[in-house]
Amino acid sequence: MNVPLFESSIKSLPLLGRGKVRDIYAVGSDKLLIVTSDRLSAFDVILPDPIPDKGRVLTAMAGFWFARLGHILPNQLTGIEPETVVEADEREQVRGRALVAKRLKPLPIEAVVRGYVIGSGWKDYQTSGAICGIPLPPGLRQAAKLPQPIFTPATKADAGEHDENVTFARARALCAEQIGPRGAALAEQARDAAIALYSEAARYAAERGILIADTKFEFGIDAAGVLHLIDEVLTPDSSRFWPQSEYREGISPPSFDKQYVRDYLETLDWNKQAPAPRLPEEVIARTADKYREAYARLTDKRI
Repeated sequence: MNVPLFESSIKSLPLLGRGKVRDIYAVGSDKLLIVTSDRLSAFDVILPDPIPDKGRVLTAMAGFWFARLGHILPNQLTGIEPETVVEADEREQVRGRALVAKRLKPLPIEAVVRGYVIGSGWKDYQTSGAICGIPLPPGLRQAAKLPQPIFTPATKADAGEHDENVTFARARALCAEQIGPRGAALAEQARDAAIALYSEAARYAAERGILIADTKFEFGIDAAGVLHLIDEVLTPDSSRFWPQSEYREGISPPSFDKQYVRDYLETLDWNKQAPAPRLPEEVIARTADKYREAYARLTDKRI
């Protein structure tokens, strides 16, 4: 499967940067155009093979959750159509895979919420009986559901490095250091908002046969210091989605997210450093199908 790698090439706006998945352009001094590519990263390395329609799925799914959860916290959306901020010959690049966002100051933490013991949380629990300093009941098995969701923040790593799980005390200190006197209070507000966002989304998803094992939120503040939900929200890139019908404790359940790709890569003799290996056509196709199915189950729409 020779899928061309989508790369935005918008010339009418200043390019601020290219992340692992998103390209970000300035729209004046107070807004951003965020274009979601089909790139896929695993273990913080961008893979050479794109996933067809991935950018469109992520954009549509984030938009769905922004709308559904908007009563909990303001978000980054401006309501401006991306096609209106670029030149006519650039509109196809942004159609269905971009949004115009407020330009906000991000909090310096990843706001991770866990409802189940899996991934790095499972590794932490095995060694310490806790996750990010939060003690948990003894005897939990892999993928066990927690008594209640927990907030387990992480640092934002530089390119090529891995996020590091930290205690909430450390997260508060980081926010105070980088945001100022209100930083600690904003960290607490972000924690409470993240738990509320996850809890409502998990209830909704469970009604549609999907368990949200964990997810990562990001938050930012405007000039008045008002906390906003930013970046992507509850997508297969930022969350672990499990089919409810196949869930059981004691294993890493099958998923609708990029864990499928991670599991494949774990079978290879690869040191998790760039360059990443090519993906087989079957892995690319099945990953694309998993992303589309998650979106269809959650929204009753198809891409």
